[in-house]
Amino acid sequence: MALKKSELYSSLWQSCDELRGGIPNRDIDALERYWRVIPGVRAVLFKPLRSGYSALRIPQSEIKSAIFGHAEFSAFKDTVTKLFAKWRRANTPHLTGMKEGGKPKALIDTLSENLLDTFDSAPLLDAYDVYQRLMDYWAETMQDDAYLIVSDSWRKASKPRLIVDDKGMKSKEKPDFTLGKMKYKAELIPPALVIARYFAAEQAAIEKLEAEVAAITQEMEEMAEEHCGEGGLLEDAKSDKDKLTKASVAARLKAIKGDADAADERKALDEFVALAEKEAVASAKLGEAQDALTAKVAALYGKLTADEIKTLVVDDKWLATLAAVVQGELDRVSQTLTGRIRQLAERYATPLPELASEVDTLAVKVAGHLQNMGFKP
Repeated sequence: MALKKSELYSSLWQSCDELRGGIPNRDIDALERYWRVIPGVRAVLFKPLRSGYSALRIPQSEIKSAIFGHAEFSAFKDTVTKLFAKWRRANTPHLTGMKEGGKPKALIDTLSENLLDTFDSAPLLDAYDVYQRLMDYWAETMQDDAYLIVSDSWRKASKPRLIVDDKGMKSKEKPDFTLGKMKYKAELIPPALVIARYFAAEQAAIEKLEAEVAAITQEMEEMAEEHCGEGGLLEDAKSDKDKLTKASVAARLKAIKGDADAADERKALDEFVALAEKEAVASAKLGEAQDALTAKVAALYGKLTADEIKTLVVDDKWLATLAAVVQGELDRVSQTLTGRIRQLAERYATPLPELASEVDTLAVKVAGHLQNMGFKP
């Protein structure tokens, strides 16, 4: 069907106007679902340019922080967080009330239907996206946990399981912790949850030792990189595998013993040995601390009360994960909006006359290069 003359002129004028740069307001208006919830964010991000067009009010690098830091976006996040808290209060009794002989299928039906009802009013979020994330977590983790509990009770289900190797064959199952030669799988309550709630101080001490060992190791690596090259002080101390080892350094020290001309090399070797010994001491302390913590965690499993087990599983494991799921949906909303605004800003960043000028400049440079190479136009 042929365009009317007025429609054709309008289309041509619109195309010419876009060549002057700026973001068409119609593209910004297309994000109306966001502006209904956070209208002030639009005003922070865009300023009028001319009739029908706007420009970014801030640098592109500040788009994300402008959205995240706006009071309206914080209010939106608070609204969603409160909805999750409402669902949590209503459904925690269903989770803690599980017992032997219970029906996990009925449980997840209740949890998921309540979630859909609760998040149906959530702004900018699709309740079915949140629902699907719950169902994914149920399939990955919660379902197995629930069946363990209804089969064995909370206390029995919480006890770590000894991994028994088949005759003459080592099990490929990865243990959660090892005591001596005994390997255990903590299926309901991972050791990390026990450590976070009951042994945070011990874990902090271990992390400090890990950082100390890492710092010494890095210092040794930097020293090796600096002095192991051709003509370096540690070049001749490398092993057959082109590595600095305690044995190879000791052998080199023995070889240059009494050599007056090797004073600088001997000093570097001694420094490396001192670092290696320091690393060995720190690593030994780290190993002892880790073993001691593992023993404490293993001992605590058998002492946990039913209420303590429920707190670890329901609050620290299931609900903490689902809270992170909701936060992930919030992040997705903000990232989608940020990405779309950046896309618009980049698409309309450079007007056609400026692009044409750049092309002309490049064409002149290319012609000059071709002429220098002997090509004539």
